Amino acid sequence: MNDKITNTSNRRRRSRKDTCEDDDNGCKESGIEATDKQEGKKVKALEEIITSFVLLEEQEKSDQEEWAKTHQEEKILVEANHKKKTRAMLDYYSKLQGCYDSVDQSDVLRKRKSRAAAAAAVVTAESENSNRKGGGGAAGEPRRRLWVKNRSTAWWDQCNGADFPEDEFRKAFRMGKETFDMICNELSSVVAKENTMLRDAVPVRQRVAVCIWRLATGEPLRLVSKRFGLGISTCHKLVLEVCSAIRTVLMPKYVQWPDEESLRRKVKDEFESISGISSVLGSMYTTHIPIVAPKISVAAYYNKRHTERNQKTSYSITVQGVVDSKGVFTDVCIGWPGSMADDQVLEKSALYQRATGGLLKGVWIVGSCGYPLMDWVLVPYTQQHLTWTQHAFNEKIGEIQRVAKDAFGRLKGRWCCLQKRTEVKLQDLPVVLGACCVLHNICEIRKEEMDPVLGFELIDDEMVPEIGLRSNHKYYSTSSQVIIYNP
Repeated sequence: MNDKITNTSNRRRRSRKDTCEDDDNGCKESGIEATDKQEGKKVKALEEIITSFVLLEEQEKSDQEEWAKTHQEEKILVEANHKKKTRAMLDYYSKLQGCYDSVDQSDVLRKRKSRAAAAAAVVTAESENSNRKGGGGAAGEPRRRLWVKNRSTAWWDQCNGADFPEDEFRKAFRMGKETFDMICNELSSVVAKENTMLRDAVPVRQRVAVCIWRLATGEPLRLVSKRFGLGISTCHKLVLEVCSAIRTVLMPKYVQWPDEESLRRKVKDEFESISGISSVLGSMYTTHIPIVAPKISVAAYYNKRHTERNQKTSYSITVQGVVDSKGVFTDVCIGWPGSMADDQVLEKSALYQRATGGLLKGVWIVGSCGYPLMDWVLVPYTQQHLTWTQHAFNEKIGEIQRVAKDAFGRLKGRWCCLQKRTEVKLQDLPVVLGACCVLHNICEIRKEEMDPVLGFELIDDEMVPEIGLRSNHKYYSTSSQVIIYNP
């Protein structure tokens, strides 16, 4: 009996044990299945994240390609508009020159007719005097000269005297007597005239003095006529003749680009000592000269910036100049209409042709923000939020740019005719402006001191270009220039 009870309890224990083992195995299997499900969810979530990253990269790449395509199309459109405007400006200029050429031809024909009439009158008068006997005075009395009005030359005779004070002479002509004599000697073979039966020729020194005094003071021809005892038309003619002679004879000698390696090295070293930036060959600036509203192509010469500043309609022509470290002009471009931006004037200059011909490789011409960044033109940073290094670089660029601005300030200070609207015709104005640049160089080279009273403060004439960047490579090389100079 006891054995039966014992066997029964043992069987019950074994059955319970088997049941617990089955339960443990079931729990283990369910835990493994739950773990597999969690890992599957993680893998799926990771795959979704990777897929989203791939889609974002593809979207960003497509956006960049679309932006690059749009930017390229806009760039092409801007360049096309720029070329179109430039072509239109050239057409305007050629049409203007054609009109002025026709006007000049008519003036030449009119002058020829007037000379022929004057010569006929002289011949008639001489024949009548020869036919008269005893009615015109004694035989030894000098013949009466025609077309001459008696005028006082006391002021010029005093200035031309050897005892005239040097300071007074310098104040009147912006240079010393030695420099004035040198200019007269250089121009004597070109401007000298012979005496005629109508009148005695104006001496060379008086011719040069009329021109220089007119340029220096900017006084109207009426006052020039009273100063020198000459007719108004004669003074006007003398100014143009002497200016043309200065531009023809003296400009090739005193306005020279530094082509020799020794001169280039000297200019580079001088600019590097000023700013710490290497390979700088010149400082460039463009100024505007006020003119009377032209009769042809008025819109081309309209100066919007001056009009807005002065609250008065203004017209001008441009003078672009490159100077060395001493403020001496090495290149000038004169006569383009005042509506053109600085970069447009640059593209029309001989300097630009020299650069496209590969003659400016390895050098910098420093300009203001009115010029575009190019392979050979170095300009300051113009964007906002500059780093301190970029601010320092702009300061160094400003020191070089100050050389050109000071040179133009002395140019306009010495030759006051550049400060106000002139009576000179538009087609003759480039000759007059070129003569002023040559005389400026002569005074600078010969160390002619300028009266501080004559100082002229330049008003900013910058015309911002439509395309401020012409070279991506040089944009990044400019950043390298930031660390080249030694502040």
